[in-house]
Amino acid sequence: MSLSTLDKLQSRFDAQSAQDMDDIFQFHFSDAGSHYLVIKDGTLQVQEGEHDDPSVSLSMSTDTLKGIMDGEIKGMTAFMTGKLKATGNVMLATKLTSLFPSG
Repeated sequence: MSLSTLDKLQSRFDAQSAQDMDDIFQFHFSDAGSHYLVIKDGTLQVQEGEHDDPSVSLSMSTDTLKGIMDGEIKGMTAFMTGKLKATGNVMLATKLTSLFPSG
């Protein structure tokens, strides 16, 4: 499986937007297994697998994540149409585009 979308997240990470954060974003990809992002005080770690206590869990395909990150799909639209499922602190999910701006 290609982790290019997650690699792209790493290169686009805006540490400034994450200064006061201490959160875990769990991703369950329908086509690529599970990964999670650890965002703490302006740093980012991408890990494979499941976290015990994520702040928010997001279920989607890698294509949906790519579309949201590229601005082709609005996160709220993906959520409303069932392409994205979220549990936990759902408001955190809305910060993804500011944490990983598209340029």
